[in-house]
Amino acid sequence: MAVPHSDAFVFFGATGDLAYKKIFPALQAMIRHGHFDMPIVGVAKRQWNSDQLRARARESIEKHGGVDPDAFTKLSARLQYVSGDYRSEETYNRLREALGDATRPLYYLAIPPSEFETVAQALVKSTCAKDARVIIEKPFGRDLASAQQLNWVLQQCFPESAIFRIDHYLGKEPVQNLLYFRFANSFLERIWNRNYVERVEITMGESFGVEGRGRFYEEAGAIRDVVQNHMLQVMVLLTMDPPVGIDPETMRDEKIRVFRAMRPLTPEDVVRGQYRGYRAEDGVSPDSEVETFAAVRLHVDSWRWAGVPFCIRAGKRLPVTATEVLVVMKRPPQTVFDEIKPGRSNYFHFRLGPNVFIALGARAKVPGEAMVGEEVKLLACQHSGEEMSPYERLLSDAVRGDTTLFAREDAVESSWRIVDPVLGNVTPLYEYEPGTWGPSEADQIIGGEGGWHNPSPGEGLNDVTQQGCPSATWTSGDLVK
Repeated sequence: MAVPHSDAFVFFGATGDLAYKKIFPALQAMIRHGHFDMPIVGVAKRQWNSDQLRARARESIEKHGGVDPDAFTKLSARLQYVSGDYRSEETYNRLREALGDATRPLYYLAIPPSEFETVAQALVKSTCAKDARVIIEKPFGRDLASAQQLNWVLQQCFPESAIFRIDHYLGKEPVQNLLYFRFANSFLERIWNRNYVERVEITMGESFGVEGRGRFYEEAGAIRDVVQNHMLQVMVLLTMDPPVGIDPETMRDEKIRVFRAMRPLTPEDVVRGQYRGYRAEDGVSPDSEVETFAAVRLHVDSWRWAGVPFCIRAGKRLPVTATEVLVVMKRPPQTVFDEIKPGRSNYFHFRLGPNVFIALGARAKVPGEAMVGEEVKLLACQHSGEEMSPYERLLSDAVRGDTTLFAREDAVESSWRIVDPVLGNVTPLYEYEPGTWGPSEADQIIGGEGGWHNPSPGEGLNDVTQQGCPSATWTSGDLVK
């Protein structure tokens, strides 16, 4: 049965930072690509008018991608502004008037989570919520209990099928490609399991610090900020079984099966770190115990993945900004030729950004008389062309009512269940020097031979440049060292 499209877009927090950086550029892109033809209503507390909001939209788009004259003219013509307090009945009366004949509005709550309940309940009371959908931005709670409370509040106002919990990371093209690569290539199925995979590493490194967001980070920390959501979502894409169909609920059912099979973290599986100098950042407590780095080891208690460690680390002020996945395969059961040194001989390497690529690590014979080999890399490169931004993709899906890339209630609560036991100061906090890969104690998480794979700034890109690799193709069968 076809799902009806939304016929109006309303974003609360229209004068805020998220709208300025992400929503206005996404709206122009959607209009440019023909995905958007409906009234747009911005709602906020500032005493602005529609012309002031249009000026804000132009300034935003000039700074984040550039103005397309045609598309921006259409955006401006659709854009209205409603000013008022979120607790005032009059605000919602003006909103109802601005919606005109629209009967299936899509609401984006680009506001602090503390105001979700106020706005959701006011939309219901004013009848603006009838047949509507609602988008909420992460964080979806700050622990299991608060996530359950937030879900309860939202479900008093909207059915679960109308609630779109947005995590922009799931809208990224390289993250989407993880899912596609897994299920579009049959050669992977026989080896994508505990019989062949030794371990999986997921790294999200950021070379910068909290960048003026110290007050926010004091409430979050690395585990809440990226591990509980972005990193666990990537892990689910790597470990889920093939869905029996492509409809949104079937896809999300497979994801929740993995979440439920993940073992909750214990203190022995977590190392937390804080970069030297963090406590001097604006908004940060001088005796802060908040982690800016976290390394965790997870297990999936399923037939496919039993016994395979999944090692995740994420942190700020690391040597490079890079996000990647390394799937390390088991070594051959018997040495036939030269002794293979400890390390990674066979692996799949997914760089999710920057310098996006997929690579396969293997061993090949060194030219000459002796039967000795060396580690080589088969590299596939991808150059981003006219890609959709994550927000354009996700807003377009929400307009169509496609929930595939949005978190369901049970997935949100399951992900919190996994990290809940180690939130706060349950584990020690180790200081690390800016520009290093976190505290040395994180090495105990990886175990085994070779240690963590540390991304390098030009990895993949240098190989591609030297080989002249065309976009999105294997390098002509060549082995790239």
